[in-house]
Amino acid sequence: MEALPAVDETYDVPTSFGTVRVYRFDGPGGRPVVLLPGRNASTPMWADNLPGLLAHRTVFAADLLGEPGLSVQQRPIAGAEDQAQWFGEMLDGLALGGPHLMGVSFGGWAAANFAVRRPGRASSLTLLDPAMTFAPIAFRMLLASIPMGVPGAPERYRRWVLRWISGGAELDEYDPVAALIDSGTRDYVLRQPVPARFTDDQLRSLDVPVLALLAGRSVIHDARRAAETARKLLPRGRVEVWPEASHAISGEYPTEIAAGASTFWSEFSPG
Repeated sequence: MEALPAVDETYDVPTSFGTVRVYRFDGPGGRPVVLLPGRNASTPMWADNLPGLLAHRTVFAADLLGEPGLSVQQRPIAGAEDQAQWFGEMLDGLALGGPHLMGVSFGGWAAANFAVRRPGRASSLTLLDPAMTFAPIAFRMLLASIPMGVPGAPERYRRWVLRWISGGAELDEYDPVAALIDSGTRDYVLRQPVPARFTDDQLRSLDVPVLALLAGRSVIHDARRAAETARKLLPRGRVEVWPEASHAISGEYPTEIAAGASTFWSEFSPG
């Protein structure tokens, strides 16, 4: 957290499924942005992104309920409807009406899931290589991830998987974000259902502008296939494939993401 800009306010928002930790970072006026991290991560993963985003908007960063972080899950989350329920209750508790949502990986799925199941509640979606949204999880990713969920998985194997997901980048044990994600995979046991991929009809039903930035070197899905699906089904979609990006796109291209999202919000979304 010390690597992030100063937090202006911290919230612990009660919901039907537990208490959600949210941080507010004040930026210029306009409709605020809610950030949703990927699996096994929490708010500090946005350290590189926040300075650029805060040049354009006020940002709320949430630790997803049921993931590593300072949110506290108190009831089982049974499926996609429960995910949308607690998320909507969190927005109500923050008195946020129609924010922009930005999510990476599983956080992208969570943003899309909320928009699918709660029409009219979000102003736009910015999805950074979202998992299980426009294409299924790649079979090789499924095979690689199975041992990661087993307590006591060898440290060497876990680090290999994290390096593979990040496009081969070596993990710096002194980098706090890398250490955070490494700890999330090692020390936290997930008790959540596997996200269900959206149907074609659900994607067609999305009533908000969607900016989908897909990583050309992603190992979680076929980026080209995902882009074809998104372009075909999203009523108001802007879909880009960034050829050199890995699934760690948010940390690889923070400046470009902030600039592209700001333009998108100004051109295609109210406020």
